Amino acid sequence: MLFKPITIEDKDMITAYTYSSNFPNCDFAFANMCSWRFLYQSEFAVEDDFLFIRFHIKQYRVYMFPIGTGDLKKAFKKLEKDAEENENQLRIFGVTMQGKKRMEMLFPDEFTFTANRNYFDYIYLREDLLALKGKKYQPKRNHINKFTKNYTFKYLPITREMIPECLELEYKWYQANYTEEDAEALKYENRSMVYALNHFEALGLTGGAILVENEIVAFTYGSPINHYTLGVHVEKADIRYHGIFSMINHEFVARLPEQFRYINREEDLGIPGLRKAKLSYQPVILLEKNMALKINN
Repeated sequence: MLFKPITIEDKDMITAYTYSSNFPNCDFAFANMCSWRFLYQSEFAVEDDFLFIRFHIKQYRVYMFPIGTGDLKKAFKKLEKDAEENENQLRIFGVTMQGKKRMEMLFPDEFTFTANRNYFDYIYLREDLLALKGKKYQPKRNHINKFTKNYTFKYLPITREMIPECLELEYKWYQANYTEEDAEALKYENRSMVYALNHFEALGLTGGAILVENEIVAFTYGSPINHYTLGVHVEKADIRYHGIFSMINHEFVARLPEQFRYINREEDLGIPGLRKAKLSYQPVILLEKNMALKINN
């Protein structure tokens, strides 16, 4: 197979497959693939009506589950051959339970599957995040009510003119949260975010910001994963404004097209505070993702 690096110019070709798929993984959001390609050397190929994606993690070349309508068994054989040519065992990342069942049916006892809780996706019903009904969402409603009581604010869609101020807020957040332990991860996130904001329209991103006294105090953005699932890739805010995260979350979701029934807020990476925050929004699906490893005979 002929793989090539993922570029912005490949958006239409790649999303022709991902948008029509049933996979809600955040890994399949084109904006994620493109803005993180510097780290993972992400590449793609299209062959026999399948989209193939491969990338690098440490010393390994790994693949995503093929997306298409052709012969799935043949598609996996192509990946196996590509892995062998590069002296690698075949590793498939982000395999959902749906994908796992299909692989076990096609290749019984040929793969081992390992799940890592840190990389499960948090998926929510849009209507739940919008309505915030019931006792379980009372703290979120309280945060929003306190914010609206304490501040006069406005929400605006992100435009090209606002991007420098969003980057300024990101820089302040980066400085406030920098530690030696997290230095590398924060550096990578910053690089991905700067790229995404500077190529906002071309990546197909949608987002918004909250302004208090004409200053951006929070912003967020995301992009479609498929026709009914939208991924939220970034959410940054000045925590001096109590309730700001609940507010930006609610305002952003309220303005999304109704076709997006599900909101994927991605992984928690094993960070305790992030896990607590994402669980507090009551995910309707905690999407298990596995690494499938081909067993050598």
